[in-house]
Amino acid sequence: MSTYVYGITAASHPSLPEGMGGVGDPARPLRVLTQGELAAVVSDAPEGLRPKRRELLAHQNVLSEIGAGGCVLPMRFGSVAPDDDAVTSVLAERADHYLERLRALDDRVEYNVKANHVEEAVLHHVMALNPEIRALAEANRQSGGGSYDDKIRLGEMVAEAVKAREAEDGAALENALRGIADAESVGPESTGWLANVSYLVKRATAEEFLAAVEQVRTDMPHLEIRLNGPLPPYSFVEPGPAEPAGTTAGGAETGAG
Repeated sequence: MSTYVYGITAASHPSLPEGMGGVGDPARPLRVLTQGELAAVVSDAPEGLRPKRRELLAHQNVLSEIGAGGCVLPMRFGSVAPDDDAVTSVLAERADHYLERLRALDDRVEYNVKANHVEEAVLHHVMALNPEIRALAEANRQSGGGSYDDKIRLGEMVAEAVKAREAEDGAALENALRGIADAESVGPESTGWLANVSYLVKRATAEEFLAAVEQVRTDMPHLEIRLNGPLPPYSFVEPGPAEPAGTTAGGAETGAG
């Protein structure tokens, strides 16, 4: 039977609560595979597993329980290896890497920050800061709306100015938070957000990071800012036993979303 992988820990990590289950219906019992100084928390992999809310929460709950006892390298939802031997084999092959990651991520959590413009507010900014756009908009208004070509030109000018503002505000947001975090991981540009960044933050400085996010909200009220965390450090773990380099098993993420 194939093996579902939740996360990687040090072999010295505290034991999980007896009888704890993971994904599947009924929940598959958890077990720990040990290889040298490393261990992987796994269960049997249910057939036909899908990223439904119940299963995503089960995966997340296991990682939360593991993380409460110490550092864990979280695998993404749907990480499945052919069998237990395949998992322990990868732990052995990549032992140095995983041990380095456990040291680097110890006592740290991930926060994901997404931002977008509040449409009415950013249009106000664009109009206020661009005399050419203001002049054309006023000319169109005085002429009863303007010609078709003038309307098209105004729309293109506004769209270009908004796009430039997105780049400026995304960079300003990242710069405001960069110095507080140990590391950052920028999400794909195709997400529909002007900024989508995950930050690795020491637990001891989490309040400082959260305060910085609130300060950005105050300083940039034309942004809608969404904060998610604390999370296991998904964005700072390279592929694991069920995730060959360059792939993402399961196609779903339980945390940063």
